[in-house]
Amino acid sequence: MSTPVLLVDQSDGVISILLSRYLTNISPTLLFIAYQLIILLQAIRLNMILTDFRMFQSTNYVTAMTYILFTGMIIQWCSISAALISNSLVLWIFILLSRLYNNQTPRTLLFNIGMLVSLTIIAYHPTAILIMVVLFALAVVRPFRPAEWILLLMGIMLPYYFLASYLFITDQLGTIKQYIPYIQFHFPVPHPDKWLLISLGYLFVTLIVGMFFWQQFNNRMVIQIRKNWSVMMVLLLILLIAPFIFVGAGMDTAILCLIPLTAFVANAFGYPKRLMIPNLLFWLAIVLIVHNNWELIKK
Repeated sequence: MSTPVLLVDQSDGVISILLSRYLTNISPTLLFIAYQLIILLQAIRLNMILTDFRMFQSTNYVTAMTYILFTGMIIQWCSISAALISNSLVLWIFILLSRLYNNQTPRTLLFNIGMLVSLTIIAYHPTAILIMVVLFALAVVRPFRPAEWILLLMGIMLPYYFLASYLFITDQLGTIKQYIPYIQFHFPVPHPDKWLLISLGYLFVTLIVGMFFWQQFNNRMVIQIRKNWSVMMVLLLILLIAPFIFVGAGMDTAILCLIPLTAFVANAFGYPKRLMIPNLLFWLAIVLIVHNNWELIKK
């Protein structure tokens, strides 16, 4: 793999500011090692979580393989960016949402979820769309109780309350706009090349195949696991919109979809009894990854 680049836009949250301050001048070798560690840790963590939640019928490392494989599918994903780092926070939010069902202390958990979502938004603005995900999860997983909804919303607002208070005390309240997401509808890639379209087409096909095999086993799962898959589905559909509605968002922002996308596509690699389909999808992915990295090397 070619040396990853550093994608930084200091207007999209705290993570980009930290990346610009501490990683801009480091050597390409250290940048490469940091990128590999981030990808590897996220892949292993995702694999462990889906296994612990019994969202697959067998225990394997197909999910981790799929995640690592897909990070090389799009050229903009072969980089250290705020969106890539935010995937760790997205996974953390999914973990907490998956614990809502039959939780003995749901109010504490909901408040923590709200705070984590708000801090994630401050860290990377396009994740503001996760508010829709947690609201849906609460509506699906828990019976309607007004107190729980109020606690979730309080958790979302609290970090911004403290932030505004700090900025007011330090006479910097005018800079609060830097911490608020700005919505602007746009097309993330005005002039996509054919290889980007081919890569996106491949991801779409693998998603359809993964959902086909997932649907065959979904009805056999217990209610809690089906609800977790419902949250994962909404997470995928909502995050797909993020590159189109936030100012400055591009294809690097689309990597936020990688966690739910990987979860569904892993079904296409793990469930078929005949290996023809998994092998075909795997080697097509390898061809696209080799081409994308060759393009990065030439640059």
